[in-house]
Order: sequence, then structure tokens, then C-alpha cells
Amino acid sequence: MDFTLTAIGQVRGGRDQPIDDDWGKSRTTLALDPARFQPEALFGLSDFSHAEVIFVFDRVGEAEIVTGARHPRGNMDWPLVGIFGQRGRNRPNRLGVCVCRIISVDGLNVEVEGLDAIDGTPVLDIKPVLKGFLPRGEVREPAWAGEIMQDYW
Repeated sequence: MDFTLTAIGQVRGGRDQPIDDDWGKSRTTLALDPARFQPEALFGLSDFSHAEVIFVFDRVGEAEIVTGARHPRGNMDWPLVGIFGQRGRNRPNRLGVCVCRIISVDGLNVEVEGLDAIDGTPVLDIKPVLKGFLPRGEVREPAWAGEIMQDYW
């Protein structure tokens, strides 16, 4: 089954290299495509503190895609984990998802903090974070996942 997705806009500013750590203070703008959208598409988004941004790891080449298992970040001290048991960018559909803080909404631009996408990245969707969609109950994860996130934000 195939799907065709069209970017709603692009990441503007922030980092220009996909470095693994220190994304927490990274500020960037999500710029909607003015040929497809009017500012009213963002009405109400500024009432939320956070947004979930879905984007494409467009600079990951076909040869870099992983469909099996690998050691996260190539660290042999961490277990061999299937691509769907981790959040690496070398995913089969190259989709990234990140919850980031909304700084401001102005016209067709949303300034955010803590988005782990680089300048020029295609944005597929922006969704407000609603408490009702947050995990219910305790969230568990293996020790390596906590280690990998230690310096991420």
C-alpha cells in the first residue's frame, strides 16, 4: 500500500546538521506553504503550550534505511534493537515525530523550541498536544533508552 504525502511547510532556521544531542534550546520556525494555506490554518494553536510536529528525515538516503535491528547510535554496549523499537532517523518511511514547545504563532509561522529537525526539513503535520492524548498510566522503557536521552534535550 502506497501513500503520497505533501509537505505543509518547512523548518526554517535552527540547526543545519543532524547532531544527536542538545536539542532542548534549539529554536526554529515552522513555515507553512503560502500557496496552500492562509493564517487561519493556525488559528487556536497559540492557545496550546506544545505541538507535535511530524516531519520527514529527507536527507537520509535509501542506502541508509534500516529495516532490521541495530545497536542504537552504533553503541555496542546497548542491545541489538529492531528499527521499530527505537527512534532513529534511518527508518523505513523516514518519518520523525517530536513534541516541542510553542513560542509564538505569527501569520503562517510557528516558532518552536526543542524540535529535533534541521533547517529545510519538510513538515508533514502540526498537531496541538492535548493532555487526553498523553500516555495513560506509567511509561516504562529499557535502561539504554534513558541513557540515550540523557543529553538529548
